Amino acid sequence: MSMPSTTHEIRTTFSSSEWRQPCRQFTCSEIQQATRNFDDSLIIGRGGFGKVYRGTITIGPNLFNVAIKRLDSTSNQGASEFWAEVNMLSNLRHCHLVSLIGYCNDENEMILVYEYMSNGTLEDHLHKQNTPLSWIQRLTICIGAARGLDYLHTGTGIKHGVVHRDVKSSNILLHRSWDAKIADFGLSKICPKNQQITYINTGIKGTFGYLDPDYFYTGKLTRKSDVYAFGVVLFEVLCGKRAVDRRIDEDNWGLAIWAQESIKEGRLKEIVDSDIRGVVSPKCLKKFAEVAKRCLDKNPKQRPTMAALVVGLESILAFQEKANRKLQPTREASKVKFLSDDQNTEDNGLNSLELYFDTVGGENQTLCRFDFKDINVATDFFYEANKISQHTSDSWYKGELSNGQIIAIVESFYGTGRKEYSMNEASILVKLEHENVAKLLGYCIQGTRLFLVYDFSLHSILDHLMFDPECTILNWDKRYKIILDVARALLYLHRDAPIRVIHCDVKPGNILLDESLNPILSSFWIAKCLAINETDRHESRINGTWGYMAPEYMKNGDLSTKTDVYSFGVLVLEFMTARRAGIDISLEMLREKWLERTLADIIDLRIDVDSIHITRLLEIGLLCAQEDAEDRPTMDEVVSMLLDSSSLNLPMAKMRELLTTKFSESSSAPEYYVYYDDPYDYDTGAVKEFILELFPR
Repeated sequence: MSMPSTTHEIRTTFSSSEWRQPCRQFTCSEIQQATRNFDDSLIIGRGGFGKVYRGTITIGPNLFNVAIKRLDSTSNQGASEFWAEVNMLSNLRHCHLVSLIGYCNDENEMILVYEYMSNGTLEDHLHKQNTPLSWIQRLTICIGAARGLDYLHTGTGIKHGVVHRDVKSSNILLHRSWDAKIADFGLSKICPKNQQITYINTGIKGTFGYLDPDYFYTGKLTRKSDVYAFGVVLFEVLCGKRAVDRRIDEDNWGLAIWAQESIKEGRLKEIVDSDIRGVVSPKCLKKFAEVAKRCLDKNPKQRPTMAALVVGLESILAFQEKANRKLQPTREASKVKFLSDDQNTEDNGLNSLELYFDTVGGENQTLCRFDFKDINVATDFFYEANKISQHTSDSWYKGELSNGQIIAIVESFYGTGRKEYSMNEASILVKLEHENVAKLLGYCIQGTRLFLVYDFSLHSILDHLMFDPECTILNWDKRYKIILDVARALLYLHRDAPIRVIHCDVKPGNILLDESLNPILSSFWIAKCLAINETDRHESRINGTWGYMAPEYMKNGDLSTKTDVYSFGVLVLEFMTARRAGIDISLEMLREKWLERTLADIIDLRIDVDSIHITRLLEIGLLCAQEDAEDRPTMDEVVSMLLDSSSLNLPMAKMRELLTTKFSESSSAPEYYVYYDDPYDYDTGAVKEFILELFPR
């Protein structure tokens, strides 16, 4: 192996224990150089603060890999959270806390520079990447996170302890050695330590699903609020489910409530993640569940301290390791090692999936099977610059085959229990042909990885452009064309396709853009087909993205083409305001502004067209996003409205009358200042409803 020619070519990472230098202030030009002027190909994540880039910073003779978090001008967070993080982390150093290397407050930029965590977040591995984390690995990660929080609460060495206030799986980062580190201190508060007063009164901030009910109702923030959130994380690790997931249970879609009730009903073994079920020793399982449940006690004083949790989790780990030694060779050993590309030690259902792809669509519509080497070459060996990342777990790449054909490739769902999504996608797309619907060419199976190959040149994802405050290419003509083409694609699915299809997940993240910025509707994983004489159907298993799901589907499982119409309406409203539904705007807010005729206050300033066109499009979006499905237009009517208002089946005057009547009858819900893990998850009404359900008085 050749050595680098100069010391400046050495790239390395460092841990908190290695980084002892004081927090450094960087110039804007240094940050721009580190991120190649904020190159989108270097984006490794997005959050409430803004985009996170992977970069390289020169410190002394070396180049270091770092994570660079840039404040977004549209973020709910701002200078207070920025300086809170700088001031907090400048005084904190611990092997289980992410180190703040420096910051930039230059040329109206607020940027934080951290040590780079190559293994991402705990959330990624539990919920997005389906990483086969062993039970031992999960316990070790929990112990590391608990140690970091214990240091914050009692061992910081500063005058007072620190309450993190936003403990969650996405704020537990994993080092290259898989050590857990606590991150994101923008909401943290310094609290009294070892004094009579053990709380501070503060505004309610945190993340939905992890929020301590006592803190929510009293405003009293204590270290035990972090303990509650950590208890939710423990159940995430045990169950492999998100903190808030409508699919958990028909009535209780909060993990905290569902897990506790399941244990009370004697169903503890049933809620364990299938990847580790049967591996966890019965004694360890019982002890771990007891520890997690104690963290969620309604009375904060009854919850354990983080120091006690560290001891308890270490004891559980010792019990498990002892049980493993008795059972050697154990099933656990086979799960600790991560599968490489060319390993296929478990079938994961891919053999049957391959047979399915070979025959899907019938005799004249079989899909092409691509060799992995061809996929590798087409994407330049999955070169980072060819990757178009997304808010979901999908990884999209643009590529070119040896014959010059331009393709888009997504690394798809895989493994037992997940192959049904890929089969559903394939079975539907082979029957569809529309210029604004993704065209599936074929597939590639390599080891435990599945890739789907599409026929178009992938440029970007609508979500990236419409919410990027620096994007200037989406003028009025392009926006209007994108909206119209998406409407036409949905009309094709609902009325003109060989099979009638309900997409079920229309959102900006599922609309791809080719090099001419033509929209391509993609991600048919959860799409449903209607029979010839069928107008609607009932689904017991609800899939979709909160914030875009129609109320009747989310609450009752009632599915129809009007479900897609609702999602389309939310999409239009987001596109015209450049604000995310459920975070920056709510439907209640928009309806209120429509009644007050103050919609101009929230229109995206980059839209260069007269107010008549803007108002008309916003009204179409509001009409589509009606609470009652019967009040929504069909996609046929939507396309007519977009093309020519004089020939509408539903005239604009009638539409305005309907909007006025409906909106006047509804009452607006209060706003809650709560952050969400998934930017598409909730609108304000859903937040209110769920908080009252999760935290009954």
